[in-house]
Amino acid sequence: MSALLKQLEELGVEVDAQLFELSFTHRSYAYESGGIASNERLEFLGDAVLQIIVTEHLYRTYPDLPEGHLAKLRASVVSSFALAEVAKELELGRHLLLGKGELSTGGDTKTSILADTMEAVIGAVFLSAGRDAAARFVHRNLEHRIASAAATGDYADHKTSLQEICAASGWELPRYEVTGTGPDHQRVFTATVYVDGRPAGTGTAPSKKRAEQIAARTAHEALDGA
Repeated sequence: MSALLKQLEELGVEVDAQLFELSFTHRSYAYESGGIASNERLEFLGDAVLQIIVTEHLYRTYPDLPEGHLAKLRASVVSSFALAEVAKELELGRHLLLGKGELSTGGDTKTSILADTMEAVIGAVFLSAGRDAAARFVHRNLEHRIASAAATGDYADHKTSLQEICAASGWELPRYEVTGTGPDHQRVFTATVYVDGRPAGTGTAPSKKRAEQIAARTAHEALDGA
């Protein structure tokens, strides 16, 4: 049983079998299968459901945060990178239906495909079991991320921002190298991000993800000031 199915069972959420399969049907597979339906419409719905659930949670949980901070906090937890991380934890790649081209290029690990699939699954949960079930599913997977981002006060997704700079400049995507030191219970990670083949920033933190964000922020600031 995948992590997704286990979680849905724990939440008492039953997803319609057809909608479940549809949520994992990538357009490449749909095209190669004679133009059957893909998960794009479910993704469209799931994105809207995700936005309202997260927005309501932020509004109620952080009454003192101004609108601008709320918007940045929301963006940081519903970004493609954040959703792809959740998708990996839930092992969504195990269920994906991909065309031959996407299969051959590792489509089941691509950030964009995993993030879109996560939104489609949310849409399927919403249609199958209603808003409350969708909210339980979203809260289970994102609430701790929201709390973590709010606690640090760093709402920006620097990795996404750096990726956008690279894309606009015609460079290859940023590459991260992470090393860890110290015993398991006091592990410290140092990340170095390479932009256009050159080291552009470093970051050190107790987690790999945080170290990468700090490295990306350092690189972003350096490129902005260049």
